[in-house]
Amino acid sequence: MNSLGLKLAPPISLFGKGQGTTTSKKNDKTLFGGKGANLAEMSSIGLSVPPGFTITTECCQFFCDPKTWDQQLPPMLWEQILTAVGTIEHNMDMQFGNPQNPLLLSVRSGASISMPGMMDTVLNLGMNDEVCQGLAEKTGNARFAWDSYRRFLEMFGNVVLDIPRVLFEEEIDNIKYERGVYQDSDLAVEDLQLVVQRFKAVYADQNLEFPQDVTEQLSLAIGAVFKGWMGPRAVKYREVENIRNLLGTAVNVQSMVFGNMGETSGTGVCFTRDPNNGEDELFGEFLINAQGEDVVAGIRTPKPISELASVMPEVYAEFKSNTDILEQHYGDMQDVEFTIQEGKLFMLQTRNGKRGGEAAVKIAVDLVEEGLVTQRQAINKVLPEHLDQLLHPRFADVESKDYKTAVMAKGLPASPGAAVGRLAFTNEKVVENKQNGIPSILVRDETSPDDVEGMYDSEGILTARGGMTSHAAVVARGWGRPCICGCTALNVDEENGEMTITTEDGQTKTFKEGEFISLNGNAGEVLEGKQLVAPPAITGDLKTFMGWVDEARSIDVLANADTPADAAEARKNGANGIGFCRSEHMFFQPERI
Repeated sequence: MNSLGLKLAPPISLFGKGQGTTTSKKNDKTLFGGKGANLAEMSSIGLSVPPGFTITTECCQFFCDPKTWDQQLPPMLWEQILTAVGTIEHNMDMQFGNPQNPLLLSVRSGASISMPGMMDTVLNLGMNDEVCQGLAEKTGNARFAWDSYRRFLEMFGNVVLDIPRVLFEEEIDNIKYERGVYQDSDLAVEDLQLVVQRFKAVYADQNLEFPQDVTEQLSLAIGAVFKGWMGPRAVKYREVENIRNLLGTAVNVQSMVFGNMGETSGTGVCFTRDPNNGEDELFGEFLINAQGEDVVAGIRTPKPISELASVMPEVYAEFKSNTDILEQHYGDMQDVEFTIQEGKLFMLQTRNGKRGGEAAVKIAVDLVEEGLVTQRQAINKVLPEHLDQLLHPRFADVESKDYKTAVMAKGLPASPGAAVGRLAFTNEKVVENKQNGIPSILVRDETSPDDVEGMYDSEGILTARGGMTSHAAVVARGWGRPCICGCTALNVDEENGEMTITTEDGQTKTFKEGEFISLNGNAGEVLEGKQLVAPPAITGDLKTFMGWVDEARSIDVLANADTPADAAEARKNGANGIGFCRSEHMFFQPERI
């Protein structure tokens, strides 16, 4: 036990610039979280990781407990945090809060088990009025400086001070409307200065004041991330995912690198294999002149990662090499976040990627064939719910005339499977329908972490904006919910409880809440009405995988079958016999009663 009362480890571990090779290893995810441990490990294998430090999950446990730190950072811990910030300053040759040479930081959560979209992130921490002016002068890019400032004001206000994000979005949308532009990136420097002014007014309207002191910003942000562990989104996600007995979340404080410094900068999210079907090809997206939250938030629709090869060929080649190194090192498909700052690639995060059932089985089989894992290790990578997804129905005949006629629009196939349900435009309506036994399709402009309960209770998810790595896509894949994102033909009118689809021939179709639609998550197709679904079959990679399971298992699998047809199906799918049979059920057929 140290002087802070911690029993398991020192409170802080460094990474980047060769750090992280001793204290925060792969097997320390319990203490340093998946993100912190992986950042340290990426540093140790030579990837370009911006320097930073991790505050342990044990500190979160102490912070949230009223009997220990009672949501306060102890002075001794704060001294160690400032010392760690000094190490980042030395490594980056910058100074936190210095307008002439400012160091900006990101503050991110990171539990030992991935919880995509459920925890909080603050970027560009360290911005204030003087730093913004200094950054503009240093970089010669005033637009970059003011864009970074307005992003920080919104994130800090929402995550740290609980100001509703919609209040900020309304202000920037109003300015875009006034200027006659559609994208945030189309706003000029003077427009962004006005955005900053109006964002500060949002604080004032809430009787709050934005702190100009950068150390106060850091203290409040770390506390907010720790508090987020017990927030309703995170608690609900852990309940749904049956995540128990964790100490808390770690906090990762890291030097910022910028993807919004112009046309030679960008940011992206990428899976080293396709998380929908498991194909061995990069599956991801990127945005030029943007920051990471722009990709996953679904506010802008990004470009496929393959286009990076033509936009920045050298960066793409380095990135592809890095993803190969990561797969070889971890022996699994990885979910990677990266930033390009003025032509230089930085790897921000890696973790084992969430995947659907079809992908999980194919990746497991391919990893064995490639010699990266053993059959037993591959079996452990496939979860019971992955197999459950493969045993769910799919649309019966996607080549039939009736099916093709029913297709109204297409979006990005973000999560595979077939979904049929009644339209619901709010989280609350989906939950209500679920309680009444009514299947729902959740339709939104874009989902947010606040929609987690509705997403879980829905049959499928449809969004007008967002990409293949947006919040909706990642969560839907993890839960096996079919999902279509970035459906540009879709217009959602939540207030009036209806949606409008513009078809390829320019006609419009309007649907009210409660009407049936169908989603084909494999093809990204939105269909009118209730489509016919068909049962699955055990073939191909699934058959290979289940053969390995049969070799490894030490117990028989007996089916619950009540009729000759059920028994035949069970035997066809690999059951050793029938373990439970209600013989009276065979007389339920009309001709037998």
